[in-house]
Amino acid sequence: MPRIIFMNDRLVPEEEAKVSVFDHGLLYGDGVFEGLRSYSGRVFRLDAHLDRLWASARAIALEIPLAKDVVAQAVNDTLAANKLVDGYVRLVITRGAGSLGLDPNRTKNPQVIVIADTISLYPREFYEKGLRIVTAATQRVHSAALSPRIKSLNYLNNIMAKLEGLQAGCVEALMLNHKGEVAECTGDNVFVVRSGSLLTPPPDAGILEGITRGAVMDLAHAAGIACHEATLTRYDLYTADECFLTGTAAEVIPVVEIDGRKVGSGTPGPITARLTADFHTLVRQ
Repeated sequence: MPRIIFMNDRLVPEEEAKVSVFDHGLLYGDGVFEGLRSYSGRVFRLDAHLDRLWASARAIALEIPLAKDVVAQAVNDTLAANKLVDGYVRLVITRGAGSLGLDPNRTKNPQVIVIADTISLYPREFYEKGLRIVTAATQRVHSAALSPRIKSLNYLNNIMAKLEGLQAGCVEALMLNHKGEVAECTGDNVFVVRSGSLLTPPPDAGILEGITRGAVMDLAHAAGIACHEATLTRYDLYTADECFLTGTAAEVIPVVEIDGRKVGSGTPGPITARLTADFHTLVRQ
């Protein structure tokens, strides 16, 4: 069935969803986006995603041409138009069409695009048996150069690290910051379990503050599991009892091997399993 796309102010068939070749989102990656999930017909933490989208736009001086409640309705309308109950939404704001130059003041008509589809980021067996990941040589962009809290359309830094992982036979790769500290994976946040406590890198390590990351931290506190933001190195991952990743598309997925080193017992651990189950319960409520 042809997909239905929301473009600026209306729903259109996929073949009519077009942007100008002069759009700075295409030419320079000048724009922002969010990835959202729908469960049982409801978008998970829609308000939090929209707040982050608006913050990203403000950070790059991009004025979103629609009100927040209008964009929220567009997300729900796009899911409904595509008859999706459990789905994935990509919400994109581009700078708009302009000249062949960097000057954002010479652009006009920012584009608001909502795409809804199904998604399966990783095969089921990876959730049951765990992921193998490697550390990428590509460093996370220095936060003093470009804040990782901006979810921009320019994902080349992550893509280069992703290529390294794929070339090593892994579907995900770990990224370090300029100080050699653990930041995040190419598309997911990182958690480790040590002596019954949960640890995850802080924002100043160079991470995107994931919505699923925040939900898992809330679930850990509710379950009585100590959870802290802490500076981590590969030593902390190599010696962890458990490790898992979180992300909108990935949800919660265990990691059982890093750089050829077995994590804990080499199988998904009990705290990972508990938080995975709690997350599935949360999104279905």
